[in-house]
Amino acid sequence: MGSERECQLPLPVIDFSDENLKPGTDTWVSTCGVVRSALEDHGGFLVLYNKVDLLLHDSVFSAMEQLFDLSLQTKMQHTTDKPIYSYAGQRPSIPLYESMAIDNPLNAKDCHKYTTTMWPQGNNRFSESVNSYAKKVAELDYIVKRMVFESYGLDNKKCESLLESTDYILRCYKYRTPQVGETNLGVHPHTDSGFLTILNQRLSGLEIQLKDGEWFQVDASPSMFAVLAGDAFMVWSNDRIRGCVHRVFMNSKVDRYSLGLLSYASKVMEPEEIFVDDEHPLRYKPFDHYGYLRFFDTEEAVKSASRIKAYCVEWIQFNM
Repeated sequence: MGSERECQLPLPVIDFSDENLKPGTDTWVSTCGVVRSALEDHGGFLVLYNKVDLLLHDSVFSAMEQLFDLSLQTKMQHTTDKPIYSYAGQRPSIPLYESMAIDNPLNAKDCHKYTTTMWPQGNNRFSESVNSYAKKVAELDYIVKRMVFESYGLDNKKCESLLESTDYILRCYKYRTPQVGETNLGVHPHTDSGFLTILNQRLSGLEIQLKDGEWFQVDASPSMFAVLAGDAFMVWSNDRIRGCVHRVFMNSKVDRYSLGLLSYASKVMEPEEIFVDDEHPLRYKPFDHYGYLRFFDTEEAVKSASRIKAYCVEWIQFNM
């Protein structure tokens, strides 16, 4: 297949830079099938994507280093009513991990507002790099979602409706090097709370759990992006699509940075009608995405085997 790398990797690597990858072409149709199969089997796949050139890649990762070099007090001063959008870190169970979130990074004014919170004196290069990077990666998000909808035979208007009601955040991650006696675990196995995560890493460390339970290590490259289905995608597909289980290990002697563009639904989420029938009964209640995010870090959620099922499935069982 022209759009898929010729190799024996267990996780598909799809070349989205292929000039033949246009809607209506044979390459497009076959790639839609690869995307759907990968999401159903593993919850994710890898993409070669050249819209983020090396200059922009280096600029935005340099900006991330500047961001995390700020004092803890400065990093924590950006707060929001939206749950899990603020600074995260200093956790004894995952001491290497820090994360910060930039809300609505596709909007230049919101990027500037975030920047002036962190640097009152201004930092135009940071703001411009973040905004440019997010716009380019969002194009990849659009394509993937369009392919998924098309592969299931859904009207493109449904996809447009979802995209119009999507909120984006750019999540910035830092994993420091372990000190003597510390674990090299960066973050525990988990699925993301959003609809789709598109992740790029400067150093290797990301591992994805395949459908057979084995772990696959994703190589770091400026042009390699991991596309990971989140909890909301599982709900939308009524469990046809898997949430991608992934984790991070620190295997380097220098700090590791990565960036993830995450999408959330600003409207009530529920399984698409075509996925519910006698053979596939309704598995999830309709839910407010931000309500789920407020539940996400509660004691009940943390103790559950699956946060999204704990939040949405009990309602179904009670009402059947």
